[in-house]
Amino acid sequence: MERRRRGGPPLLERITGERPHLRLAFESVELAAIGDFLVIAGPAEERERYAHASATVVVSDLDAVLADLDRAGAVVTVPPTTGPTGRFAYARHADGIAVEYVQWTPELVAAHTGRSRARERAST
Repeated sequence: MERRRRGGPPLLERITGERPHLRLAFESVELAAIGDFLVIAGPAEERERYAHASATVVVSDLDAVLADLDRAGAVVTVPPTTGPTGRFAYARHADGIAVEYVQWTPELVAAHTGRSRARERAST
């Protein structure tokens, strides 16, 4: 997913100090989570389908976030949809920024939270 340079680990692994903890195929692209980054790989024309969002935000309650966004004048551009990592939706905020919101499956939350807590304990 990421080019290696000078024989060392890929850049995001060096930055985060972590290896990818989630890899999956989604439609015609591949996704990998490395630390707090989500990397999308695949042919350029396929990656372009997902480039309309400026950011991806993981939330605990997608429906509550969408209600808050509606009250703030945002427009849902892709309604809540179920995918391999949980439920997601896209919204365009009143200022024009487009954001993907993802509510992970309970299994992913448990795996990610456990990994994050281990990382916090190691740094103290």
